[in-house]
Amino acid sequence: MGLFDFLSDKGEQKPVEPATKPAAGATDFFGAGNPATAGDSYTVVSGDSLSKIAKNHYGDAAKWPQIYEANKALIGNNPDHIEVGQVLTLPSL
Repeated sequence: MGLFDFLSDKGEQKPVEPATKPAAGATDFFGAGNPATAGDSYTVVSGDSLSKIAKNHYGDAAKWPQIYEANKALIGNNPDHIEVGQVLTLPSL
């Protein structure tokens, strides 16, 4: 199958399944549960910004501070510096 074969494929496509949510009572890396940040997870890809992620997930780019606050320990002091491959928690709003 070539790189662009999916464009001409007339077969029925199965939609991508959403990421699984952590089990109730799940803990973070440090062993502590954090119910304030419970929600979906998202892996950062090239070209992403918190506002782009907020626009795609919540429909409002202005909600990026909520993503930043939920992931401040991972992102650090600069919300403009997210790295490809980081797995962010997208809090339920």
